Amino acid sequence: MAASDNSSDSTHFGFREVRTDEKAGLVRGVFESVAENYDLMNDLMSGGIHRLWKSAMIDWLMPRKGQHLLDVAGGTGDIAFRFLDAVKGDGKVTVLDINHAMLSVGQDRAIDQGRLAGLEWVNGDAQQLPLPDKSVDAYTIAFGIRNVTDIPRALKEAYRVLRPGGRFLCLEFSKVGAPALKEFYDFYSFKILPEIGGIVAKDKPSYEYLVESIRQFPDADRFAEMIEQAGFSQVKYRRLSGGIAALHSAWRL
Repeated sequence: MAASDNSSDSTHFGFREVRTDEKAGLVRGVFESVAENYDLMNDLMSGGIHRLWKSAMIDWLMPRKGQHLLDVAGGTGDIAFRFLDAVKGDGKVTVLDINHAMLSVGQDRAIDQGRLAGLEWVNGDAQQLPLPDKSVDAYTIAFGIRNVTDIPRALKEAYRVLRPGGRFLCLEFSKVGAPALKEFYDFYSFKILPEIGGIVAKDKPSYEYLVESIRQFPDADRFAEMIEQAGFSQVKYRRLSGGIAALHSAWRL
């Protein structure tokens, strides 16, 4: 199943089938559990390369001073901090996350780094953004879209809040192309990673879900189609690290 549809009574939570109205709560539980180890989780899942991918995301966005960025599912502040550094502090980021625990991690990191200006922290849902129409210059979401129950609805919400000329960027795990890399990646993902999660984070089931959720997410071509169906133009993507991740770009014209 490529994406959830709230008109259906069921959807996927990893490889499990669950009631549609249950998924958000189950996902919230996963991220409450892994919040304190979120950077470690991404390091384990990407071999540490997620930091380079996030920098590539900001490079492709090419932030300009004075812009207002909405970073969705960005509770830990990774993208927000990179954006503010790129504009030398002359910009604003609304960091939105459905999970209080993730937002707390980001707020603590911001305080530790002395980042007191240009940040707004909002507890909210990607499927129903608490922002006015045409109110932000850019929308980013990194490793969050696959956890949304109704992905087409979230994409339409992204389109709604972007100003004409606004940019959409999504970084997400994707489908590995090369057979040899895929074989190794599958072995590592399904056999090694959950065991490490159980030892290091004391939470094997959450890591099993995160691996399974990647396999349920559409491939880069299909996701590009979904972005176009939400109304976006000039949809492009770049495969990263042999397809382990993909970075999608689109515009509201």
